[in-house]
Amino acid sequence: MTKLSEHKNIYFIGIGGISMSSLAEILVSKNYNVEGSNNVENDMTKYLTSKGIKINIGHNKENITNDIDLVVYTAAISSDNEELVRAQELGIEIIRREILLSLIMDEHKNKIAISGTHGKTTTSSMISEIFIEAKKNPTVSVGGIIKTINSNTLAGGDEYFIAEACEYKDSFLALNPSVGIILNIDADHLDYFKDLNAIRKSFKTFASHINDGTLIINNNIPDLKEFTDGLNCKVITYGNQNANIKADNITTTIDGLPSFDIICDGQKIIDVTLKVPGYHNVSNALAAFGAAYSLGVEADMIKQGLENYIGAERRMELKGEMNGIKIYDDYAHHPTEIKASISSFKAMPKNKLYTVFQSHTYTRTKALLNEFATSLSDSDYVIITDIYAARETNDVNVHPEDLVELIKEINPNVCYISKYEDIVKHLKKECQKGDIIVAMGAGDANKICDMLLK
Repeated sequence: MTKLSEHKNIYFIGIGGISMSSLAEILVSKNYNVEGSNNVENDMTKYLTSKGIKINIGHNKENITNDIDLVVYTAAISSDNEELVRAQELGIEIIRREILLSLIMDEHKNKIAISGTHGKTTTSSMISEIFIEAKKNPTVSVGGIIKTINSNTLAGGDEYFIAEACEYKDSFLALNPSVGIILNIDADHLDYFKDLNAIRKSFKTFASHINDGTLIINNNIPDLKEFTDGLNCKVITYGNQNANIKADNITTTIDGLPSFDIICDGQKIIDVTLKVPGYHNVSNALAAFGAAYSLGVEADMIKQGLENYIGAERRMELKGEMNGIKIYDDYAHHPTEIKASISSFKAMPKNKLYTVFQSHTYTRTKALLNEFATSLSDSDYVIITDIYAARETNDVNVHPEDLVELIKEINPNVCYISKYEDIVKHLKKECQKGDIIVAMGAGDANKICDMLLK
């Protein structure tokens, strides 16, 4: 396409998504004229409206006018969307969201892209905290609300851009980062990828896009050399004891928060006590350290930035207390994430852990049914609710009761409840002071938290 700077009036189809709204806000800060549409009004559309951006609720071909010179859309928009079709009829240039992200990133000197099946939002947020603390004026676009800035976006300077790199539909292959991070690689998005080998191939291609830069990669990934051999960039590993960057002297505070030393090439650089629980967040912190340290950020700024991070919305987020019962919202929707979250919750001071789980998409549920059962069984009590379809139809013939039956083989304390009102009644009846309730999943089961707290 032509240069982004050659466009002035940009229209977003699906502007209410977390990533699209972020890019729209960044473009407004660069004095582009931005408007867009979304199926429904949500918090993001309300926020963008408060910034002076015109938002059309619903997609209507009349919204696409001749003065628009660029239309941006997401993978969620179907090819017969009437706004998309109208833009084609008028000969307006049309690009996908990830292409726009790449174009914006390319205007920055240091482009940090965080990829992986899990932990992208947390790690991106940690890196953002470090660069904010170091007064580097970063531009930031992440997939969750960073609590300290109450936003997923920072419209900063032109030197540093920090962004999540999502593997779904290979969208991260549009990027050419100067610092790329690969956190982990698991079987996921199997409605698009054929199998784990196909996913690994995509991540290998992502790594090959880092020319004359730095790849920071978790060396617990199996067959690591498959990703690192032949690259035209520096490779820094983190994770286990054979890595360039590792954690040592790991302890846990009385509140279940990890404290540890960060070792780089055999030398202790800093000690850190995180404000978020879980050994998986130790790993995320090592990746964040690697990104910042490779770009010359001072060690004390990295330490303070990591310790500033208090979490992102829907990532083990404490929503409140009800009669001495702590209620959390957690976005975990893959077995690996679920296992890590439940392990972290169980390390906290508590009585019993009640996990309400809403699986996300039929294809993921069917493909990973046994793994879901194993991970969820670690909770003291499990409530399974209806699968969040996310625009899918149940062509694979999977049902929440299938998951309940598998969990029962390991942990008998499980039940299926469809309606959220009934889940709330059940929890209020069963839970006692000192218990923890977590609503887990990437759908809308987090509504249960607010219902409990009313």
